Amino acid sequence: MLPAQHPPVKLFAGRSNPALARAVATHANQALGQVKLRNFADGEIYVQYEESIRGTDLFIIQSTCPPAENLMELLLMIDAARRASAERITAVIPYFGYARGDRKDLPRVAIAAKLVANLLTEAGVHRILTMDLHAAQIQGFFDLPVDHLYGRAVIEEHLRTHHDAFLDNLVVVAPDVGASKIARSYAKRLGAGLALIDKRRPEANVAEVMNIIGDVSGKNCLIIDDMVDTAGTLCEGARALHEAGAVEIRAFATHPLLSGPAIDRIEASPISRLTVTDSIPLKRTSERIEVISVAPIIADAIHRIYADESISTLFAE
Repeated sequence: MLPAQHPPVKLFAGRSNPALARAVATHANQALGQVKLRNFADGEIYVQYEESIRGTDLFIIQSTCPPAENLMELLLMIDAARRASAERITAVIPYFGYARGDRKDLPRVAIAAKLVANLLTEAGVHRILTMDLHAAQIQGFFDLPVDHLYGRAVIEEHLRTHHDAFLDNLVVVAPDVGASKIARSYAKRLGAGLALIDKRRPEANVAEVMNIIGDVSGKNCLIIDDMVDTAGTLCEGARALHEAGAVEIRAFATHPLLSGPAIDRIEASPISRLTVTDSIPLKRTSERIEVISVAPIIADAIHRIYADESISTLFAE
């Protein structure tokens, strides 16, 4: 339960993921505040808080997954809260969109993640709470506190509770070099081996597997990544692992974007189970996809932020 102290705490939700927002509020033992969110005929977004938020410690829960209106809605909610004299505004962004644009790796491209950070700051946010950023250095794009949670805590508990047999003879697989650090962390905590899929990406959303570094023959393999978009990389990697002699192949991704043919690809791949979190609502269910909730860890982080307590145990790598 959140401590009863001044300033009062209030939780509000945008429309990107209402189910997760309700679950977070339940775990925080709070009711979601009343806010009017609607679209004009031309699609423009209208925001109005329907209760006083003056002097409050305000938390706005909104993933910025596509469409881009979800980001715009969050910006308008922050602006409205600032103009209504909220004491402190924390944007709770379970999935931080545009995080793949974290650097200028080609001529004449935008650094989208920095632009989004600037927009949120200018809108009036005081703090960011997010989970499994595509690039951890995005925290440095903000000149304000950023609390970065990891989905690892929920997947570890889930595996040990429901899939303990799968952990025997386990190898954690990084789908690319960028995921090797987090995969190494999983492997250490699960007492598992580690492997890496060496790939090249000729163009966006297209991956070509080149080599598997590590021994996966006769092993259970768990592919770890922060997000799964079109699932091309994931499924190509799973096929390479299968050809290399892996016994059972599962995958975990915090953010299930699952765009275009992603679910069909997963169902046609050697992946027996893809576990994701509810940071983004699923567009379609599948027998091969299971969803675990990050609401408890987000609610715990909100409690600690409000009470000025350390949350380092929640995001330690």
